[in-house]
Amino acid sequence: MIRTCSSCGTKNRVPAARLADSGRCGACKAPLPPVSEPIDADEALFDEIVREARVPVLVDFWAPWCAPCRFTAPEVQELARQMAGRALVIKVNTEAHPELAARYQIQAIPNFIVFRAGQPVSQHAGAVSRTEMQGWLEEAGASTG
Repeated sequence: MIRTCSSCGTKNRVPAARLADSGRCGACKAPLPPVSEPIDADEALFDEIVREARVPVLVDFWAPWCAPCRFTAPEVQELARQMAGRALVIKVNTEAHPELAARYQIQAIPNFIVFRAGQPVSQHAGAVSRTEMQGWLEEAGASTG
């Protein structure tokens, strides 16, 4: 995945296994913090992150027309910020990537799947709070501190 340095603007390639780690910009050596925002993923990026992440991954299956999805979007955004370095958050637009929705038999959105070590460990349909999502990630092995 390509991450842009906030100090110098250089684009840095970060392997999926390192997205939850702190690093340094290849050009200016400024810190690159762990990913703290939901990652919009296509099928290839989804597969890479889920397969290689060393922390739990919460996947939010959503669509732009879905009111409950829009309602939970700020919760998902804040969860990604709060869990930076301990978990990753991916957003999959089911309209743009129906093959991923079909692969996981998504029939209602929003729908959340937590992955650990490349495998789904829990799945939940419907709008929920950030606290509930955080609980799923902690159950999957994200450290609490």
